[in-house]
Amino acid sequence: MRRFFASSLFVRSLLGAALLASSARFACAAPATLPPGMEIPPAAMAGLEKLYAGDPGGALEQFRAIEQAQPDHPLGYMLEGEARWWNIFCSTAEFKFGMVEIWRRPKLPEDQAYFDVAQKVITLAEARLARGESAEMHFYSAMGESLNARLYGLRLERGNAARSGVRAREHFLRALALEPNFADADLGIGLYNYYVDTLSAMARILRFFMGIPGGNKEEGIRQLRHAMTEGTLSRVEARFYLARDLRLYDRDYERALVVLAPLNDQYPSNPFFTLYRGDLLAKLARKEQAAVWYRKAAALDPPNPEWRRKTHELAAAGLAALGPEYALPVPALH
Repeated sequence: MRRFFASSLFVRSLLGAALLASSARFACAAPATLPPGMEIPPAAMAGLEKLYAGDPGGALEQFRAIEQAQPDHPLGYMLEGEARWWNIFCSTAEFKFGMVEIWRRPKLPEDQAYFDVAQKVITLAEARLARGESAEMHFYSAMGESLNARLYGLRLERGNAARSGVRAREHFLRALALEPNFADADLGIGLYNYYVDTLSAMARILRFFMGIPGGNKEEGIRQLRHAMTEGTLSRVEARFYLARDLRLYDRDYERALVVLAPLNDQYPSNPFFTLYRGDLLAKLARKEQAAVWYRKAAALDPPNPEWRRKTHELAAAGLAALGPEYALPVPALH
């Protein structure tokens, strides 16, 4: 099954490092890890709190206010891309193989708005880099490329995802060369190293022919932990993806549960953090506990109607997978 996951999710994995890195932007502040002159306005952190609490619409309002206040800066657009990604995550998620996950997505017309935002991030960052190099703008350029690679990967457009992912990696590496303690950039490199070293034999051959640089899984985990503990923007995302990858690729459910648990405490209204907790407990054959968390997810009331519908659907599927005796108590939507 590990080989199936690694090859079928080639881009979300291989380039995932860069692509998923485009998620680096959340929670707790740790100014010492930011490059000199890089500032994150309170509205950005407030919006991220809304996003991770399961309110992407409220987050988008905050992020667009940043865009209006700083139309020539990539930050607001990068954050908008992140909020759009979580809406894509929600609409694409399925319960398969005993877990909630995004497996693949067809090409849809609404994807263009997401790609337009990603390109805006890249264009603005590159314009500033043309005037003078900085770790901050290499970081933002990497994030824009990562946003592209992430959706290309989900749509199984391997060539596009590979090109965007490799460009993202180059910018992350340059950002770290300029500021070695830039923990948020470590999220991007950490995911890249983890995924590329986890690929199946078939995907490794494909990586070779596409000229994609190799990685080191253990180094990737170290970098993810650095981002998780020291990052300013990346703490939540690094923790989520480390838990996700330990579950999906290593099948180390106990360890993934330990990594995920603080997110359940900090964001109890996030349906996907809650559903993942149910998945992990189910994988560990703790059915009663898993049922508790699936029911918690089903009882959540996200502001977005699509999120409410999908959360209830996925929670019901998780409960049904536990056995018929667990399916009946699912709360009805109201």
